[in-house]
Amino acid sequence: MTDELLQVRDLSIGFPDSTPVRNLSFSVGRGETVALVGESGSGKSLTALALMRLLPRAARVASGSIRLDGQDLAGLSDRAMRQHRGRDIAMIFQEPMTSLNPVLTIGRQISEALRLHRGLSARQARLRAIELLDLVRIPDPGRRYDDHPHQLSGGMRQRVMIAIAVACEPKLLIADEPTTALDVTIQAQVLDLLDRLRRELSLGLLLITHDLGIVGQWADRVVVMYAGRKVEEALPAPLFADPRHPYTRGLLAAAPRLSADQHYRLAPLPEIPGSIASALGQPGCPFAPRCPISRPACRSQVPDIIALSPDRQVACPVTLQEGAVHAAAVGL
Repeated sequence: MTDELLQVRDLSIGFPDSTPVRNLSFSVGRGETVALVGESGSGKSLTALALMRLLPRAARVASGSIRLDGQDLAGLSDRAMRQHRGRDIAMIFQEPMTSLNPVLTIGRQISEALRLHRGLSARQARLRAIELLDLVRIPDPGRRYDDHPHQLSGGMRQRVMIAIAVACEPKLLIADEPTTALDVTIQAQVLDLLDRLRRELSLGLLLITHDLGIVGQWADRVVVMYAGRKVEEALPAPLFADPRHPYTRGLLAAAPRLSADQHYRLAPLPEIPGSIASALGQPGCPFAPRCPISRPACRSQVPDIIALSPDRQVACPVTLQEGAVHAAAVGL
């Protein structure tokens, strides 16, 4: 079993009038890539901000624990957390143009992290920043050090964000939709870069995405979220071959495939009816109103997470009952 680096246990994130993330538990091992998957509004990015202690002012961690290498991040003071943020845990945000300071050179923005957390002199920080730009495959890094963000392409800006994030060699790197708005070729380059850094630096990588193609190729383990709750967790191959939760089945069915029988001219892609549940909460399973196999009990009882094996969990007793009936019918 992978040595656990990050442990999230029963995490709930609340606003004054809602709780958009409820009782979420998962882990990330050293050198492991875990994908956090779900449609927009499922709570993925809010979870990432909670891990970084960067929640919006009105939000708070209502319950649960966040431990990084044994240290309880949720219990740290703001000052103590600033010492960990950037040094032990770092994040790549969705849109680099809104995350990078437009009036500072990219070199200075990388150097700031090195001077703050590593105590390097200005000259040492500059030399290390140029090394980091080279590490993330920025051409002519010595010259690019003095460029401003607007002088770079979207893919290069994303590489600068990665350089800033890994500058102090954090234990855990969170990548929130790191390939948003990039073309397919650049997406592959960025993901390959993240995977190479994960291996070279032995860091844990939490990859937040809604792109199932990325999950299948790059993740070691997958956590599927719906309406702020974990509904399934599995290794990628079993998850794609035999999804157990109805929501996971719907996500996979709705994903485009490069096959002749799925061309949009022949038939529309399957879709999950309805819209994601409100963060205000409702009785029972949050997926029940959209679920093709829901039962009356689903509307009143929130399903527990059921461990099928050390690597497989699902929050749907109905689909497990159906599987047992099918197995009995075919004599398994």
